[in-house]
Amino acid sequence: MARITYVEHGGREHVVDVAPGLTVMEGARDNGVPGIEADCGGACACSTCHVYVDAAWVGKLPPRDAMEADMLDFAWKPDAERSRLTCQLKVTPALDGLVVHLPERQI
Repeated sequence: MARITYVEHGGREHVVDVAPGLTVMEGARDNGVPGIEADCGGACACSTCHVYVDAAWVGKLPPRDAMEADMLDFAWKPDAERSRLTCQLKVTPALDGLVVHLPERQI
C-alpha cells in the first residue's frame, strides 16, 4: 500500500492507503475524497481529476505523456510544473507519502 495525502482547496487533508496498481484517482474515488470528480472514469478524456502535486514530489513522478499534457489545457488554472491528472498516476510503493493538492474547482 502507498499512503497518499489529498489536500482539499480549503486545507482539509484526507490520508488514504491505496493499493499498488490502482491510480491516484481511483484511490480518491474509492475513498470518497471530495474534489476528484473523474467524469471520464480514468480514460484521460477530461480534466476533472486534476491536482497540483506537492513541490517535493514533482521530480519523483514519471513525466506526463502527450495525451495528459493536452488534457491539462482544459483544467482549472493548470500549473506548468505541478499539475497532473490523477488518472494517469499509477500507484507503486515509490509513491508512498505522495501529497497532492486539489484545485479550487474542476471543469
